Amino acid sequence: MTIGAGEVRHVAQLAELAIAEADVPALAEQLEGIVAFVGQLSELDISPDELAVNLGPDQVRLRADVVAPIPMTRGPGSFAPLFEEGFFVVPRLGGMAEE
Repeated sequence: MTIGAGEVRHVAQLAELAIAEADVPALAEQLEGIVAFVGQLSELDISPDELAVNLGPDQVRLRADVVAPIPMTRGPGSFAPLFEEGFFVVPRLGGMAEE
């Protein structure tokens, strides 16, 4: 298949690309190479069974999906400014001083 300057400009417009007129011949040649490569794929004789991809053993053992908390290396009391009876102590805001 021959790809001309018109096809290159059309593809560039569809892709919203601005191309220099001097680059059009090189881009046409590159697009012809891509189309020729893709055309070679149709020549392959592959049955549907050969298209299946096997990425590992037939049966993969999975670990149990157990949700458990990750223990902290230091408790919150070691880095909090004020921590009493399991709670962070936060100073009152200025507008709430009367309450």
